[in-house]
Amino acid sequence: MCHIALSEQAGGHRTVRAMSIPQERRLVTAIPGPKSQELLARKQAAVPPGIGTTLPVFVTRAGGGVLEDADGNSLIDFGSGIAVTNVGNAAPKVVERVQKQAADFTHTCFMVTPYESYVRVCEKLNELTPGDHEKRTFLVNSGAEAVENAVKVARLATGRQAVVVFDHGYHGRTLLTMTLTAKNMPYKQGFGPFAPEVYRVPLAYPFRWPTGPENCAEEAAAQAIDMIGKQIGAENVAAVVIEPIAGEGGFIEPAKGFLPRIAEFCRANGIVFVADEVQTGFARTGDLFACEDEGVVPDIICTAKGIAGGLPLAAVTGRAELMDTVHAGGLGGTYGGNPLACEAALGVLETIEEEDLVGRARRIGDVMIPRLLAMSERFDMIGDVRGRGAMIAVELVVPGTKDPNPAAVQEVVRRCHAEGLLVLTAGTYGNVLRFLPPLVMPEHLLEEGLGILEKAFASL
Repeated sequence: MCHIALSEQAGGHRTVRAMSIPQERRLVTAIPGPKSQELLARKQAAVPPGIGTTLPVFVTRAGGGVLEDADGNSLIDFGSGIAVTNVGNAAPKVVERVQKQAADFTHTCFMVTPYESYVRVCEKLNELTPGDHEKRTFLVNSGAEAVENAVKVARLATGRQAVVVFDHGYHGRTLLTMTLTAKNMPYKQGFGPFAPEVYRVPLAYPFRWPTGPENCAEEAAAQAIDMIGKQIGAENVAAVVIEPIAGEGGFIEPAKGFLPRIAEFCRANGIVFVADEVQTGFARTGDLFACEDEGVVPDIICTAKGIAGGLPLAAVTGRAELMDTVHAGGLGGTYGGNPLACEAALGVLETIEEEDLVGRARRIGDVMIPRLLAMSERFDMIGDVRGRGAMIAVELVVPGTKDPNPAAVQEVVRRCHAEGLLVLTAGTYGNVLRFLPPLVMPEHLLEEGLGILEKAFASL
């Protein structure tokens, strides 16, 4: 049976999409149910415990704003596979393109015998990413791989070695990107020694800035630039790598003015400004890319997650004069730009444009943020509500202080999961609830999910 999901967009327009899955929350067992528990036992016997699980329900179908599990439960999805299924799970244009490509061929390796879809994805990213300068793009498999390759390009192009990153940043789990990542546990603990020539400076974190949010941008930028000059030397820095909104660090939106100031400093000193838009890209924040909010134009932009609707793909897009410095064979990989993933990416980009998912992300923010602010008036454990578009977070604190309250986060999560609402956590201190609903989520599910969240807060 085909179900029609209607969701009102900014400006009064409505998106109509046929959904094969009923867009409703439905609980027929406890969460997790017996079949999921049986599968979890198999997982524990076959998979190392280092691969954690947020909510141990085993999904059999997903689409729109819901996940169906092996026990027949239907859960509201506020996670999107960590900002991957922005266009929804099994989005029609993605499915259609992937099915056709799978019947034609599944792999040749672009470096051996190329194919048009890889080139088309690169052309689209050159066109759509910020800036009207000449660009080049190449494709890899993951966000970490994209960031690592951006650093490779920056080091070769500049002849410098040092890389500057920021407090609360997350960039991946490979050796270099694990080094770039700020948070020790669980990402770095016991995995050293780490890569050399990586330096960390302050991020403009308004909620926790010592002298208050009104001073945050100017003081944080001044501190960061001063540290670079004194401790590294700007002339030794190949790249500054930053998330326009810190993802795993707690959905921290730097204070307005901070990103442009850092980008200006990079331009003045011949430093490659790398925007890690792995989690923020592809309409998630109410712009196609988060950098656009303040008009920041990166020298290199790294994208992944939402790029291909769930298939493994990532991209490095940069100024032609930087990208063209790399010798033949210096970039690439066996699976990078797999033809199935490329077709999926083309389907994602078509869906974003045709369904105005940039506008839909803004509408989600317009619905969620006022509701969350109202909750913050009721519940004094909510210290901060922040975010843009459909990338939103609340930071929980010990009431009357700014002390992190990870215990409250875990209890809210437990209660939401029991009621059939999938929510994720984040934050350097483990005290942030992050919300990443699919951009195609029907509005009634969005409202229902917020109601479950409010009930969880009230029950504490």
